[in-house]
Amino acid sequence: MMVVVAYDVNTETDSGRRRLRLVSKACMKYGQRVQNSVFECSVSPSDYLQLRHELNDIIDMDSDSLRFYNLGAKYSDRIENVGKQRHLPVDDVMLI
Repeated sequence: MMVVVAYDVNTETDSGRRRLRLVSKACMKYGQRVQNSVFECSVSPSDYLQLRHELNDIIDMDSDSLRFYNLGAKYSDRIENVGKQRHLPVDDVMLI
């Protein structure tokens, strides 16, 4: 299933800047960055729960926020890109 994760972390303090890096790093394990604070993650239901758990442990509930958009398994018709595409579709073949 495709899950879009968007986050806003308060970076006014050193601990906030550290949380921002940790949130980004955790999201990178599950998907790819498509905007500065937005990741598209192609995950199983158990990976989704693990991702949520990891992010909930990182953020400060009083000053940060997370948003999860579950697009399901048939997500390709639900994503529209306008302008320069900065990432590769997650279901395409990638050669390294």
